Amino acid sequence: MRRAYLAAGWAWAAAIVWLSLTPSLPPIDVSHGDKAGHFFAYAGLMFWFAQLYAQRVFFAVGFIAMGIALEFAQGASGYRSFDVIDMAANALGVLAGWAAALILPRLRLS
Repeated sequence: MRRAYLAAGWAWAAAIVWLSLTPSLPPIDVSHGDKAGHFFAYAGLMFWFAQLYAQRVFFAVGFIAMGIALEFAQGASGYRSFDVIDMAANALGVLAGWAAALILPRLRLS
């Protein structure tokens, strides 16, 4: 079962990469919905992996680096824009997911 949970987590990470680099995104008709999307995508991703691994620092650093790298890739793409606020939303999401994993009871994902 653990393999299925890992596959789901890496599929989630791949979806974030794809959504970050695709030319056209589905519209979000909420004020600052883009920033909320960044925050919750990364918070959920970090929370998920924090349930599966004890080495949470490794994943936190990795996911924050992924969010920063994807913003630079968007800026270089020519069809998406670089946004420091998106980077901050990604990083805050990772930290919130980590905090939630520390506070909430551990899920049985193994």
